[in-house]
Amino acid sequence: MSDVWSDVAEYSAKNISVLKGLEGVRKRPAMYIGSTDRRGLHHLVWEIVDNAVDEHLAGHAQRITVRILADGGLEVADDGRGIPIDMHPTEKRPAVEVALTTLHAGGKFDRQSYAVSGGLHGVGVSVVNALSDRTEVEVTRGGARHAIGFARGRTKDKLKKLPGKRTGTGTLVRFWPDATIFETVDFDHDTIAQRLHETALLNAGLSLTLIDDRDGRSVTYRSKKGLVDFVGELLGDADPLVPIITFSDEREIDGNAVALDVAFTWTEGFHDDRLRSYVNIVRTADGGTHEEGFRRSLTSTLNRFGRESKALGAKDPNLTGDDVREGLVAVVSIKLPDPQFEGQTKGRLGSTLARSYAEQVVGEGLARWLDANAAKGRKVVKRASVAAKARQAAKAARELTRRKGLLDVQSAGLPGKLADCTARDPDTTELFVVEGDSAGGSSKSARDRHTQAILPLRGKVLNVQRAQLTKVLENSELQALVKALGTGIGEAYDADKLRYGRIILMADADVDGGHITTLLLTFFHRFMPRLIADGRLYLAQPPLFQLRKGGDVAYAMSDAEREQLMRTTFKGRTNVEVQRFKGLGEMDAEQLWRTTMDPERRTLLRVTIEDAERTAALFDLLMGNQTDPRREWIVERAQFARNVDI
Repeated sequence: MSDVWSDVAEYSAKNISVLKGLEGVRKRPAMYIGSTDRRGLHHLVWEIVDNAVDEHLAGHAQRITVRILADGGLEVADDGRGIPIDMHPTEKRPAVEVALTTLHAGGKFDRQSYAVSGGLHGVGVSVVNALSDRTEVEVTRGGARHAIGFARGRTKDKLKKLPGKRTGTGTLVRFWPDATIFETVDFDHDTIAQRLHETALLNAGLSLTLIDDRDGRSVTYRSKKGLVDFVGELLGDADPLVPIITFSDEREIDGNAVALDVAFTWTEGFHDDRLRSYVNIVRTADGGTHEEGFRRSLTSTLNRFGRESKALGAKDPNLTGDDVREGLVAVVSIKLPDPQFEGQTKGRLGSTLARSYAEQVVGEGLARWLDANAAKGRKVVKRASVAAKARQAAKAARELTRRKGLLDVQSAGLPGKLADCTARDPDTTELFVVEGDSAGGSSKSARDRHTQAILPLRGKVLNVQRAQLTKVLENSELQALVKALGTGIGEAYDADKLRYGRIILMADADVDGGHITTLLLTFFHRFMPRLIADGRLYLAQPPLFQLRKGGDVAYAMSDAEREQLMRTTFKGRTNVEVQRFKGLGEMDAEQLWRTTMDPERRTLLRVTIEDAERTAALFDLLMGNQTDPRREWIVERAQFARNVDI
């Protein structure tokens, strides 16, 4: 206990450095948290959680609890040292008040309290305070508990000592986001749970608990093996090509303490890579120099080993980064002081030190592993060689299809089945991708020929999640789609060549239609993600029912809506004619135009991706090669199925 109190004593008000100013946070919140949508809302949570994790990195916190309150608030509690409560030597206010009300005030600028930290700019807790209706902080230190309250960045209740004696130390931050700033103030349980789960995997031994008072859910995350467990989870049910490789390094560079932990393997289970990178336990979703060093070292070291071990033939070309990364599953976690990021949201690391350090450590570690595991190393090189051959075949296929006009609409005509529109301005045109010739016929008759084009597809297109690019380029239906869009696919995608402003998927409202839509979404997600990111992809919403009585006609999208129409529009009327549309082909042109294609009356759903990695994992689960996890997923969610077409 004496050691704990000595640590607390050393961490005091003098450790809180101040860089003036909290102005502008409420006026320009996106400058500090990235956005004011759901992502920005949860960034407030990450700022507080990262501060608690920093206490763990400093060797003081072992437990963190996040509680979503029933009244819309959220609190984060840790058993760290507790924010200092003594008077700041220059501000003449309690240090906790300075930290909550002053931008760039924190214990992370002088490197004495924290060697490395996730909350790197010192704006975290003050920005949370500024963007919240109310913020409450409780600190346990020195055998007592203290409380202070704030409202929209300003001190509301002065620091006071609560009655009674307390043991231990820690900090609790409770806040209610300002609904006038955020588009939503509804915290998402799954989003927070995923972040806490990842944080536990990155910090072996740290316990993180999430409690949701809204529905009573509670879960605790704790990992024994850390990054090895993390890579195992990223693998899912895919088998590792070689046992998970892991190594760690700590050293001092130019007077700075730095550390690197990596764990990785390869698998035959999928064609892309799954690489997660972190800096001081903060996720770098956009990568950065530490990822570059890791990848560069993998490629160079495996090429060198391949030549020396004869795993690469004399006539085989060197492996490229893409070859080495196919099937790679890896976690890279680096810790270093004063890392440089692109923006406060810490999405991409820019520190040059991280690149050279990661490249050196990974090169040394992988070389040692290859020396001790030559047979396994040759399996890895062979895996990459297969990827290289597939890449070369895909390149040849792209060149062939480009000569045929598939990837370059300027060099050849449009597909014969396309009923094009007369307008050429992408801002005014839209392409309906429809299921089958029957629906294609009625939609061609219903459309506005000036702005709406129709492309009917025959049957179910190829499941591209399981296919190499060569197979994709050989598929006639996908060829027609790519040719109509004019952009090319994959690396050849050129958004400026897109011929239509909206791409609308219009399929029957049944199981087959849903399957066709899913297959097309899989294609766009894998080979045209930019089209989705640009907000160009939509789903049409054809009705399920037509209700008619005399001259009154109404349409319903669901059974519930049909029943509501019977209680309202057709209340008290008998012999109402109800028609169930089993497919688009059952609608005549007038019905299809009025309900599904008329811009003045239709409903379109825009396809968006809020979380790229969760989306990619879901496509792998639903459309990949592994059947057991897909079956388990379906069984677990069978209770939510409605209107099952058997």
